[in-house]
Amino acid sequence: MPRSVNSVASRARRKKVLKQTKGNFGSRKNVFTVAKNTLDKGLGYAYRDRRRKKGAFRSLWIQRINAGVRQYDMNYSEFIGKLEKKGIELNRKTLADLAMNHPEAFKAVVEKVK
Repeated sequence: MPRSVNSVASRARRKKVLKQTKGNFGSRKNVFTVAKNTLDKGLGYAYRDRRRKKGAFRSLWIQRINAGVRQYDMNYSEFIGKLEKKGIELNRKTLADLAMNHPEAFKAVVEKVK
């Protein structure tokens, strides 16, 4: 009896990988074994960096808050400490947005904290 290989499924599997590596340079996009390795590495980086992105945004918000608060003779550390003491529950994303786009509202928050 001949060996059954199911070439339809094999081809579909390969096409799926090659479709995902579309846009890569050289043999990374059209040689299956190379493309498979590239895809594995890329998906690993994507998974890792989805988590890193959260930290990167948090540090960006902190820098923006610090820059906004320094206009009022305070630094980030003092500001956050006083916010906690006053019981104002605004997160860093909101505070950074206020500091950048709504300076008058941010000033009101800073005055309330002082």
